[in-house]
Amino acid sequence: MPILRLQEIINMSSEARTKKLSELRTELTRMKTMINAGGAVENSTRVRELRKTIAQILTVENEVKLNLRATAKEEKTADKQSKVNASKEKQS
Repeated sequence: MPILRLQEIINMSSEARTKKLSELRTELTRMKTMINAGGAVENSTRVRELRKTIAQILTVENEVKLNLRATAKEEKTADKQSKVNASKEKQS
């Protein structure tokens, strides 16, 4: 099961994404240290999940920064507006 779903990441505020990113990077560092020290890791696929989630958070942050992705509130407003416009076109 993924750590965070993409929709959850998109719905987070920028501050929440930054905080979660810091937590995940800390956990990844801890797990890599355990692996390099030769310790037994309880869930080895967790490293892959951590790396993937970190990449998703960074991607969403970069898209928002470059205005390639609207925030969740802007997307909802745009969806509502497009539905209204579509219904008006059908009525014409």
